Amino acid sequence: MSLLDHPEAQALLADAVVMPESVRGRDDRLTDFLQRYLPRFYRVEQRATAALVIRGRLGGLERKTSEPIAIEAGLPRKPIQFFVGSGKWDDEAVMAELRTHVGEALATADGVVVVDGSSFPKKGTESCGVGRQWCGRLGKVDNCQVGVFLAYATDDGYAPLDRRLYLPEDWAKDAARREKCHVPPEVVFREKWQIVLEMLDRSLPGLAHGWIAGDDEFGRASEFRAALRQRQERYVLDVPCNTTVRDLERRRPPRRRAGAGRKREVPFVRADAWAASQPESRWERTTVRDGEKGPLIVDAMTVRVKAKQDGRIGPEERLVVIRVVGESQTDYALTNAGAEVRLAEILGAQRRRHRIEEMFEAGNGEAGLDHYEVRSWVGWHHHMTLSLLALWFLCLERRHVGGENPGDHGAAGEEHPGPPAARSTADPGGDRGGGQPRSAA
Repeated sequence: MSLLDHPEAQALLADAVVMPESVRGRDDRLTDFLQRYLPRFYRVEQRATAALVIRGRLGGLERKTSEPIAIEAGLPRKPIQFFVGSGKWDDEAVMAELRTHVGEALATADGVVVVDGSSFPKKGTESCGVGRQWCGRLGKVDNCQVGVFLAYATDDGYAPLDRRLYLPEDWAKDAARREKCHVPPEVVFREKWQIVLEMLDRSLPGLAHGWIAGDDEFGRASEFRAALRQRQERYVLDVPCNTTVRDLERRRPPRRRAGAGRKREVPFVRADAWAASQPESRWERTTVRDGEKGPLIVDAMTVRVKAKQDGRIGPEERLVVIRVVGESQTDYALTNAGAEVRLAEILGAQRRRHRIEEMFEAGNGEAGLDHYEVRSWVGWHHHMTLSLLALWFLCLERRHVGGENPGDHGAAGEEHPGPPAARSTADPGGDRGGGQPRSAA
């Protein structure tokens, strides 16, 4: 029996089929989709170029930068490059409209807002914010740019919410490089968790949600968790296994001398050491729905704790320890969810954190998220805005065709929504103006 004849392979192949009726009319749906966003571009010429670029990002080009998009459309490349790199249009207005759309189409009371960083390897030294820093895509410290992103995740799908370029401290203090890359004067150095707070403050109003989730880069920052508590946001944030915690459900050790001296406290221990000391009977087995791969089974347990970081003891939280059945990895998370919140609900929110990884994969592979050659602050945010807008359309298409991935495998006889025919009346460079505009921080 060949590999393709195996029943599991046949099932996967059957699941990958997209029927023509599912994608028929997709170009019309893209046109309708764009009608909501094109008014956010100031001029008619900008609107024509925005539609051209987004269609190009959704097409079958191997490299989805401005030049291939222009060549495919039979148009000069420089006006399109200018539009993406430094055109005078407000990317924040476009993102605000996207968030409103997400709220209308996807939001639920238990929706999870996911925070995460994504790195973009670079070879040169001229791109805004580039430097030797941790590059998750390469798994090592290397030359790259880092973006901070927000996504929204439910059982029904995911959507992008916001993006911001991380500016390392040496960049923030370098006036010459700032001027060369047109960094707005109000942009100063911020830790990534501080950037996330600013993004949450502009993204969450009016957006139904129940949780904030993120990986241990954000969970280890006690100031970030404190700021979320101050904002009355419920969170479940991964933390490193060496996070030290005090078990508040364990009995205190006896005084050294009966009736004399101060009461002794339960000692702090590493989270992984605490988990290892628990009896096997304490683990609860739960089935969690987890994105495109369907349900997965996890063993988990939770305990009331106080965490100690940088010598400071925090308020009461819940430590959650999670291991996926059949895998060797164990995850640790801290949450401020009250005792009335079931462990299964916490697990559901924590597992949705991984939807942002699906979003990055789809964004890079299908919407050209990592296909860019811009160097300025404005250019990076313009590019990310257009790519995330294209990705949001794909998210809606995914739901339209019943969960199938609409990005790269159109049915036979159906074409990707390619660029519109060049129009003699549309000048993509019509937004050219003097000087470099500033994007909102």
